[in-house]
Amino acid sequence: MMGRPFPGEDDLDWHDGDDDELSGDMYATAAESREQVTDFYRRVQAHSDATIGELPLDAYGTVPWWPEERRHPTLHTLLVHTIQETARHAGHADIIRESIDGAAGLREGVSNMPAEAGAAAWKQHYDKVDQIARSAR
Repeated sequence: MMGRPFPGEDDLDWHDGDDDELSGDMYATAAESREQVTDFYRRVQAHSDATIGELPLDAYGTVPWWPEERRHPTLHTLLVHTIQETARHAGHADIIRESIDGAAGLREGVSNMPAEAGAAAWKQHYDKVDQIARSAR
């Protein structure tokens, strides 16, 4: 992307054949272990950190799947894009976590939620949003 090939990139299986599912490379398959996924994540992190450390913010890269008019962004643009994507998807993960453990907020004892809303008000709010989501199926 930034003229810095990822080590071992040729060994990666991106599931991009003609018969494969759209965006099939956007999740781990049943054949990939947790260790493989986290090792890959750490390798990408190290490669990204090195790229950010070695290139100026105005260095141009190429994102082949982006539209032609935006295909050659600067490192600065890619970093802002990544921050925005991370914030969006971290929010999605937080919603999932909240639905699992029933807690909302920063951490136990610090909800960051309006103090005046009691349990009954939050239950009513949850039920309303849940009904909206279920009706959208």
